[in-house]
Amino acid sequence: MSDRQLLRRRMRAYRRTLSARERAEAADAIAYHLLALPGLDEMKAVAGYFAVDGELPLSSVASRLIALGKRYYLPVLEPGQRLSFRRFDADAPLVPNRFGIPEPSTGESLAPECLDLVFLPLIAFDALGNRLGSGAGYYDRTFAFRRHAATDRPLLVGVGYAFQQRPLLPAADWDIPLDFVLTDRSLIDCRSLRLEEAAR
Repeated sequence: MSDRQLLRRRMRAYRRTLSARERAEAADAIAYHLLALPGLDEMKAVAGYFAVDGELPLSSVASRLIALGKRYYLPVLEPGQRLSFRRFDADAPLVPNRFGIPEPSTGESLAPECLDLVFLPLIAFDALGNRLGSGAGYYDRTFAFRRHAATDRPLLVGVGYAFQQRPLLPAADWDIPLDFVLTDRSLIDCRSLRLEEAAR
C-alpha cells in the first residue's frame, strides 16, 4: 500500500468517528470563516458538493450563499471522468450517481470555467494548497485548464477539518493546487503562502 493510500485510509477512518454534533458544529464554523474569503461579494456562481463518507458538510455554507443571492451548483459525473455542474435548490430532485453520491437530475448546467468559486472535498491537505482527494482524479481533470489559464477563475477552495492538515503533501504532476482551504478553525490563503515559499 502506498503512502497516499495509507493516508486516505487513516483519514477516512478518523472522519467516520466524528459524531453528528461534531460535524454540524464544524459546518457552522466553516460558514463563519467563509466570510473572510476575498471577493466573495462579487461571486455569483458557486459550486459545492454533497458530503459523503464523513466529509465536512456544506449545509450551512450553501444556506448562507443562497441567502446572499448566489447561484449554487452541485457536481455531476460526465464521461471521461470529468464533472459538470448543475444548479441546486431545495426543490431539486436528487438521484445517486454510480458512486452513490446524490446529483441534481434537472436544472441549469454550467461548465467548470463559468463558475466563480468551487468548494472541493478533500481527505488531506497542506498549507501550500496540495490536496489529497479520493484518488479518482475527477476534480484534477475538470480543472486542468487552470494550469495554463490567464485567469484564476474559478477560485478553488478545499474544505476539510483542521485535523486533515499535513505538514507537506507530495504533489503529482496532474494535481491542481488549491487557492484557499476552509476549515472549522480558519481560512488558509494557500496562494499567498506559495508566493512566500517561492520568494525564500
